[in-house]
Amino acid sequence: MRFQTLYEGRHIFAVILVLGVGGGVLGWTWLVLLAVALFIFCLNFFRDPERESPAGDDVVVAAADGVVADIEELEESELLKTKCRRVGIFLSVFDVHVNKAPIAGKIIYQRHHPGLYLDARNPECSQKNEALTWAIEGAKATLVIRQLTGAIARRIVPWSQVGDVVPKGFRFGMIRFGSRTEIYLPLSATVEVKIGDRVVGASSVIARLH
Repeated sequence: MRFQTLYEGRHIFAVILVLGVGGGVLGWTWLVLLAVALFIFCLNFFRDPERESPAGDDVVVAAADGVVADIEELEESELLKTKCRRVGIFLSVFDVHVNKAPIAGKIIYQRHHPGLYLDARNPECSQKNEALTWAIEGAKATLVIRQLTGAIARRIVPWSQVGDVVPKGFRFGMIRFGSRTEIYLPLSATVEVKIGDRVVGASSVIARLH
């Protein structure tokens, strides 16, 4: 467990502690058991295992743990102003929610977008949900990454800032509870995953750049 990741759940753990202590004082066994179950769930949610990323400037790794929900060709209108291939990854409440840099490079863009909290599996969530957009300029391409909230995940936590130079697999932020992470790739990239594939952040190869 990393302190930085666990620290993001400090308020949640504090509430659970109060529930457990209160249940013990009142003799409510069910409340104590509920607090224990919630503690185990949150401890699992805020886990942050070490990962090794495959080498190579052409190798793009998953920016999050989860399932590939969609692969689409569309206009990236916020920064790149060109057509890209977007790989969307859905994160359930049981996935690691720390986001990792898909390539090594320099963070050249970061912008927060207020919005709704639609279910992260809703096709409209990419346009309507609260989001944080990043761009990393690498040796072969500039990739855009978007962190999106969901119906349960309501807080995006940035750990990096514009100007930071990060290695591949670097933890640049996290999303609390179920959510979605998108990676925008150049059309020339070869996508190496398909819809329904389960990927592991920082480890799974999702594409190769040319």
